[in-house]
Amino acid sequence: MPHDLPKTYEPGAIEARWADYWTKEKLFSVPTPPPGETRPVFTLLLPPPNVTGRLHMGHMLNQTQMDIIVRWHRMRGFLTLWLPGTDHAGIATQMMVERQLASEGKERRDLGREKFVERVWEWKRHYGGAILDQMKRLGVSVDWDREYFTMDENLSRAVREVFVRLYEEGLIYRGKYIVNWCPRCETAISDLEVKHEEVAGKLYEIRYPVIGTSEFITVATTRPETMLGDTAVAVNEKDERYKHLHGKKVLLPLMNREIPIITDELAQPEFGTGAVKVTPAHDPNDFQAGLRHNLPQIDVMEQNARMNQNAGAYAGLDRFEARKRMLEDLRAQGFLVGEKDYTISLGKCDRCGTVVEPRLSTQWFIKIKPLAERATEVVENGEITIVPENYKQIYLNWMNNIHDWCISRQLWWGHRIPAWHCSCGEIIVAREAPDKCAKCGRAELKQDTDVLDTWFSSGLLPFTTLGWPQKTRDQEVFYPTTLLITAYEILFFWVARMIMFGCHFMNEHKQDSLIKQASGWCNKKDDSVPFRQVYIHALVRDAERQKMSKTKGNVIDPLEIIQRFGTDATRFTLAAMAAPGTDIAFSESRTEGYRNFANKIWNAARFMFMNVDRIGLDCVAAGLSPALDGAKPRPHTGIAGFQPVTLEDRWILSRFNRVVKNVNEALATYRFHEAANRIYDFFWGDFCDWYIELIKPRLNFERGGDTKTARIACANLVKLFDASLRLLHPVMPFITEEIWQAIYDGASPLKSVALAAYPAADEAQIDLAAETQMAVLQDLIVSVRNLRAELKVEPKLRVPIELFAHDPETAILIEQNSVNIRQLTGVDTITTVEESRARQAPTRGTARFDVRVVYQKKIDVAAECERLKKELEKMEKEMANTAGKLSNESFLTKAPANVVEGFRKRLGELEVIRAKTKGKLEELNC
Repeated sequence: MPHDLPKTYEPGAIEARWADYWTKEKLFSVPTPPPGETRPVFTLLLPPPNVTGRLHMGHMLNQTQMDIIVRWHRMRGFLTLWLPGTDHAGIATQMMVERQLASEGKERRDLGREKFVERVWEWKRHYGGAILDQMKRLGVSVDWDREYFTMDENLSRAVREVFVRLYEEGLIYRGKYIVNWCPRCETAISDLEVKHEEVAGKLYEIRYPVIGTSEFITVATTRPETMLGDTAVAVNEKDERYKHLHGKKVLLPLMNREIPIITDELAQPEFGTGAVKVTPAHDPNDFQAGLRHNLPQIDVMEQNARMNQNAGAYAGLDRFEARKRMLEDLRAQGFLVGEKDYTISLGKCDRCGTVVEPRLSTQWFIKIKPLAERATEVVENGEITIVPENYKQIYLNWMNNIHDWCISRQLWWGHRIPAWHCSCGEIIVAREAPDKCAKCGRAELKQDTDVLDTWFSSGLLPFTTLGWPQKTRDQEVFYPTTLLITAYEILFFWVARMIMFGCHFMNEHKQDSLIKQASGWCNKKDDSVPFRQVYIHALVRDAERQKMSKTKGNVIDPLEIIQRFGTDATRFTLAAMAAPGTDIAFSESRTEGYRNFANKIWNAARFMFMNVDRIGLDCVAAGLSPALDGAKPRPHTGIAGFQPVTLEDRWILSRFNRVVKNVNEALATYRFHEAANRIYDFFWGDFCDWYIELIKPRLNFERGGDTKTARIACANLVKLFDASLRLLHPVMPFITEEIWQAIYDGASPLKSVALAAYPAADEAQIDLAAETQMAVLQDLIVSVRNLRAELKVEPKLRVPIELFAHDPETAILIEQNSVNIRQLTGVDTITTVEESRARQAPTRGTARFDVRVVYQKKIDVAAECERLKKELEKMEKEMANTAGKLSNESFLTKAPANVVEGFRKRLGELEVIRAKTKGKLEELNC
C-alpha cells in the first residue's frame, strides 16, 4: 500500500500518540538480567522531582539531556536503565496540604498527626506526581515499571537501617545547637536551604549601664529584639579601652537583668565600638562564646517567631513588632544612642521566603567529616569525575569546609526518626518499635516527633532503589550508576550527600565485586561510589540572559512552548544551545527555527515516499535498520547496502560517516550543542538542500533515465534517510519515530526506532576526494546563484555561463557534472574559456575557477542612477546616525549589550551595502 504522511507536519497530532505507545509497550522496561549478561551497562538515576512539582524549563533541559544520553546508549547496545521517581518533599508537600486545609478554615493541629499524614497521602494520590504525567507526555525513555516514591515502604525500611547503623557507629547524635529556623514552616532547615540577599537595614547602637559606675558600654546590633536574651557583653582582652571594666557587670536595658562583662575573641577592637552583646540562644557565634564561658542560654522566641515569656513585657508580640516597640522604649529611656543605614545579608527560607531566625534547638545531627573524607578522595583521585571541570574545585572547597549536618525537621510529613523516648530519659534508636525501655523496663515509650531531612533519604537512592540493604542482582549489575546529570544548585544538597552515603554504605558491595571480578564471572569493574561521572548542566535564562523569576515576569512555561512548537523543536532548542559551562538564553525564535527544521525533514520524507511508491521500492525487503542483538552487541558501521554510484553518492556517504563520528564524539563528552548542530547542518544542508536536489534527475526515469538507476538512487535515498533518522532520534524522538514507522508501512522488524542500532562511523566510507570535489561544485553552484541574484535574473530564465578552470582536474570535474550544475543553477550552456574573466564584472572566482554569468538586462540607465543615488543618500544618513550613537559614551554606558551589538552589526552591514551601491554607480557611469 502507498506510504502516506499528512501533507502538513503537526507535532501535536503525533507526539501524544507515540508517547502513549512507548509507555503502553513498555519499550524501556529493564527486567533484572540473569547471570551471564555480557552487554555493557549504562545506569542513570533521574533526579527525583518533588511530588508537588510542575514541569519548568530547568526540568525540561535536564530531562532532554538525560533522554538524549539514555537513548544514545540504548541504541548502541548498552543494557540501559533509567530509574524514575518522585521525592516526598517534606516541607513543600506539608505546605501544600496546610494551604488546602486553610482554605477549609482548618489547620493541621485540628486533625492531629495521624489524620494529617493520612490527608497528605490522600493529596499525593489525587494531585501528586503531575510532573511524572508531564514527563510521560514528553516521551522520556525511563523504566516506568521501576518508578519509586521516596516514602515507599521498601525505601522507608532502608532509611531506618541507615539511621540506625550511623547511630550505632557513633556518627549520629542528638544535641542542642543553633539552627536555621523557619517560623513559617516551623522547622529547622539546612544552610543550603537558606537563600541570602542583600537588603537595606539599620544598625542600632545601644548603651548598657555598667553597674556601680556612671559609665556605659555601647554595643551595635541589627536585631535588637534578641537583646532580651543577652547573657553577657564581650570585649577583647587586648582592648585598652575596656581593661578597667573586666569582671564588672552591666544592667541589661528593658529587662533590668545583671549580666557580666566577659573577655572573648568574639569582640574585635577594630569593629564597631569593640564591644558586642552575647545572645547564646539566638546567634551561632554567640552560642560558641556561651559554651566557652558557661553562659545561660535564654530563648526569647516561640517557634513561630513570637516573643515568649522570657521576653518580659514584649511576650506575645511578633519579632518585628517587638523590635518596633523596643526601639521606642530604648529611645524614650535614653539607651538608643544611634542608628544608621546598614546593608544586611538577610537569610530567607528557600521554600516560603520567610526571614530565617537563628534559634537554639535540640536536633539530630550527623558527624559529617568522617563521611566527607572518602567523598573528597574519590573526586580528587578521579574515581568520580565532575563535568565541567571547574565544578570539581567548587565541590572540593565545600567538602573541605563542611560541618555537621542537622538532619531532623519539625514536620509531620516525612520519614519519622526511629528513636523512642522513655520518661526515665533513655532514648532507644531501633529498626522497629521497641516493646520496653532497655534501661528501666517501662513500656510507655513515645517515638520522636521529628522527621528526617528530605535530602537524607534522597541521598540514599543510588543503592536503595536497587534493593539495599539486601544484596540483589540489580545491585550487581546496575551499581554504581554510570552518570548523574543535574543542576549546580543541588551539587551540595544532593550530589555530595549521595557520594558520602554511597562510599560509606556500599563498601561491602565493593568487596563482593572485587571477589567476583577476581573469580572471572563479574564482567564489570565496580566500587562503592554511587556514580562514575557527574555532568552539571547549564541554567536556562530568558532571551536577554536574565535569570527567570516570577517577580520579573519572565518565566517561560515549557508546556506552552511545546504546545506551540512541539516537543521535538523544544528539545532541539535546548540541546543546540547547551554548551557545557554556558547558560542558555532561551529564544522562541530559535524554537520556531527548529520547528521549521522538523518541517523540512517532514517534507523530505514525503518526497522520499512519493518516489518509493512511484518506483515501487519494497522498504521491508530492503531490511534497512540493523537490529540490536540483545546477547551480543555488534558494531553497525556506515550504511549497509548503500551503492555509491555517482560523485554525490560517494560524497553524501562520506559526509554521513564524518558527521556520525563527530556526533558520537560530542555525545561522549556531553557537548550536546555540537551534536545537535552537526545533525542540523547535515540534515538540512547536505541531505535536503544538496543530495536530494542532486539525485532528482536519476529518480525521474520517465524523463529519459532508466529504471535500474532510479531504483538504486531511491534505495540509497531510503537507506540514508533511515540511518539519518536513527542519528537524529535521541534528540527528536517523535518525528523520527513517525517517519521511521512509515518507512516500514506497519511491518517494521522492531517495535521502535529507539531499539534500532545507532549509527557508527565506517572509516572506509569516508572519502576525502569526493568531499573535496563536491566542495568545488558547491562553490561553483553557489557562485552562479549569487551572480543571478545580483543581476536580478528571473528564476525561470535559463542563461549561459563562461567558466575558466585553473587546472585540468577542475575542468574535467565540471564537465563530468555539468548536468547537475545546470539543474541546480538554471544554466543552459557552460562555455569553457581559455583565460580568466576575473576582471569582467560580474564575476566570481575561487582558487579552482572563475565564472561569469552572461546576461545583459536592458535598463533605463538614468532612472537606475537616480534610484541608486537615493538609496546611497538614505544609507549614508542611517550610517551617520548609527555611528553617532556608537560614539556617544552615555548611550554605550546605559544601553543593553545586545542593543549596542545590534547597532555595531548594522553599521557593518551598511558599509558593505554602500560599497556595492557605489560599485554599481561606477558600472553605470553615473
